[in-house]
Amino acid sequence: MGVVILLVMAAGVAAMLTRRLPTAFALVVLGVVIAFVAGAPLSGENSVLDTVVQGGAPMLAATMIAILLGSWLGKLLDETGIAGTLVRKIVEFGGDRPVVVALGVLAVSTLVGTVTGSAPAAMLAGIIGIPAMIAVGIPKVTAAGTILMGIAAGMPFELPIWQFFSTALELPVDTVRGFMLKLFPFALAAAVLFVLIETRRRGVEHAWSLKSASAKPSAKSSSRREQLGDAPWYALLTPVVPLVLALGFEVAILPSMLAGVLYALVTTTPPREMNKRLLRTLYGAFEVAAAPIVLFVAIGILLAAVKLPGAVDSLEPLVKAVSPQNPVLFVLVFTLLVPLCLYRGPLNVYGLGAGIAGVLIAAGIYPAVAVLGLATSYNQVFGVSDPTSTQTVWSAQYAGVTPQQVMLRTLPYVWAVALGGFCVTAAGYL
Repeated sequence: MGVVILLVMAAGVAAMLTRRLPTAFALVVLGVVIAFVAGAPLSGENSVLDTVVQGGAPMLAATMIAILLGSWLGKLLDETGIAGTLVRKIVEFGGDRPVVVALGVLAVSTLVGTVTGSAPAAMLAGIIGIPAMIAVGIPKVTAAGTILMGIAAGMPFELPIWQFFSTALELPVDTVRGFMLKLFPFALAAAVLFVLIETRRRGVEHAWSLKSASAKPSAKSSSRREQLGDAPWYALLTPVVPLVLALGFEVAILPSMLAGVLYALVTTTPPREMNKRLLRTLYGAFEVAAAPIVLFVAIGILLAAVKLPGAVDSLEPLVKAVSPQNPVLFVLVFTLLVPLCLYRGPLNVYGLGAGIAGVLIAAGIYPAVAVLGLATSYNQVFGVSDPTSTQTVWSAQYAGVTPQQVMLRTLPYVWAVALGGFCVTAAGYL
């Protein structure tokens, strides 16, 4: 039975890779088929309809709300000009010094990456940041990679991600936060090294033009920001507010993010306009958050399926046989498997990787915190180098290069981040 489930999973990966099915749809189909193969009844206890579909769909509800709040805060950073002001101030400070400009844009990207992820984060930092870097002579691939490496450096502090791993792996938020703090130095060091090495290794390339397809959103955003002017200096602290509350005062994730939303609103918006801006940005946030929310519904269904007793009993001996227990082998094997999280591969935590993580925990192969180390380390690679991820596609196309070029340039750096995460995991949790 376990072999049949693995074959079903392989078919699901093939369907996602060939784009015969969208990722979310493929995960739902996988969850239902795995449940039937595992011998689950149609309804009742541990069943397809009641346990997998009904129970699994809202399993990550807290994560979905966190994603919505992050998107809402991202919309406010955009509309109020906070993100644009941060980037412009950095560019003005850097002048015609390419490395300084790139490091400044990297810092803003890191800050934005703590608020929201995916394409919205790339757009917030990149709409002004990428043209500014290209204008001072930074190669286009390096400019796109700088945005992505910055977002990845902020990812360990992205509160919706904390919520996702806490719920999906059934771990306290404190445990997730503790590991993320250990992962952050690796992500930050890799990001800074990327800028320092790539700007020097590639030299200065003066190329001011971007693809015409990307010019329209840039022009709209620039026009709006010119009308708004710079945001007040105290409003620029908005991305830090949720972090201070969550890290410094251990406030729960959702209230921390709501506080960030309110701070952005109060510090930038006259009282008579607050209601309109709140509603306008909230409705815009629903549009941004719709795709990831659908994905998290599908992931919940898959997690519920792989945790069924029949699925665990069938998969445990197979997974245990191929899972290294020795810490050195653990690091070596999972480091070599890093490419499997690219192109929506089987170790992508926002795809089949979530199901594999669920199996590893449910079958008792590794402690949940060790699975957290694996998943978060792979997520650092996916978030930067996967040519199918929305932030990579947007950044590459806006800079005028291909996602594959960005993948080849950034992969060595994020591979090293994953290695660091695996070492921490093996040393501390095995």
